[in-house]
Amino acid sequence: MNLCVIPARGGSKRIPHKNIKDFCGHPIISYSISTAIASGCFDKIIVSTDDHTIAETAQACGAEVPFIRPREIADDHSGTGAVTAHAARWAQEQQLNPEFICCLYATAPLLTPPFLVEALAMLKARPDYDYCFSAAAFAAPIQRALKRDADGGVAMFHPENYFLRSQDLEPAYHDAGQFYWGRLAACLKDEPIFLQKSLIYVLPRDRVEDIDTPEDWIRAEQMYRILNQPSG
Repeated sequence: MNLCVIPARGGSKRIPHKNIKDFCGHPIISYSISTAIASGCFDKIIVSTDDHTIAETAQACGAEVPFIRPREIADDHSGTGAVTAHAARWAQEQQLNPEFICCLYATAPLLTPPFLVEALAMLKARPDYDYCFSAAAFAAPIQRALKRDADGGVAMFHPENYFLRSQDLEPAYHDAGQFYWGRLAACLKDEPIFLQKSLIYVLPRDRVEDIDTPEDWIRAEQMYRILNQPSG
């Protein structure tokens, strides 16, 4: 069986109540829950939260909230790996024994079901790998990145790349912060994700928005409306 874990802590400071804030007419967490359901990948979809209001909203949107997240993994310093590992242990205690676990962020309204399906297929096809996670290409070559000195002047991090064309430089990717598929054993041990035992599933850049600030939120809503406007 496959398990979806949606982390949704209640203590967001930069965007209060971020995980259930209205996003284009619905609580933002509802989009992740709906995407997980529509993907058909999961036997169980749970939300890991320390907040009873989030729990009620998640249940109304179709997810299960079988436990309240312990306080020790619900502060500003708790990573999603620890949250996923806790959910994996809970699943084992319930004798569910999922083969694959997906940590799906509660703030991923631009994601669509095929991305989850295809990323899982990638991981299944490579039994020697532990994870497959969402990534996106940098918009500009990182090998030609610039920096400012103390006087405001500009310098290149790698001056040797000054005369190289963008198309001659190796593409670089960053964590898209949307979802992380993992095998049960790796999730239980909270194995690091950004290592050689991981595959990346590359998302289109217009499907990626890391929502941390009010400005991010506005931009994500604008992108959602553009991507979902009626055609014709």
